[in-house]
Amino acid sequence: MTQKDKMLAGELYTADDPELAADAARAMRWLERYNRMLAASADRHAMLVEGLGSAGAGATIRPPFHCDYGYNIHLGRGVFLNFGCTILDVVRVDIGEGTQIGPGVQILTADHPRDPAARAQMLEFGRPIRIGANVWIGGGAIIVPGVTIGDDAIIGAGSVVTRDVAAGATVMGNPARPRG
Repeated sequence: MTQKDKMLAGELYTADDPELAADAARAMRWLERYNRMLAASADRHAMLVEGLGSAGAGATIRPPFHCDYGYNIHLGRGVFLNFGCTILDVVRVDIGEGTQIGPGVQILTADHPRDPAARAQMLEFGRPIRIGANVWIGGGAIIVPGVTIGDDAIIGAGSVVTRDVAAGATVMGNPARPRG
């Protein structure tokens, strides 16, 4: 099993593997081109289709945007990410149609062993993130590895989402907790 296979399976892997380094370099070249396209255009959506795993019709990401690989990111129709979002996509990230994501949001699938000896070996792993349809995530929120956010949920600005969020729920704070 290659390091990339291990990464995609959510198992421990080393990111300095030559195949992963080449994938990351390709993503960096794509991001450099994408982030220069400040004006919204059909060309920008075509670039999303080129650089991401999938991007539904009308999906928009306002530059600057940052990610690890791109190929693990899947955007539904009409998804909107505002300026300055970061997605660490060592495993799959699904964002459902019509979801709106505020500026500076971080979606982080990358995780590290809790054991310091394993961390010292430069091992890491990922846990997928699933964000449902018609979700609203306020600016500056952080979504940690392995979280699922249900359809129609609202995540307050600046929240740190450490647990799954039920469909239709509103959560806020650090850690994010349900609000009525």
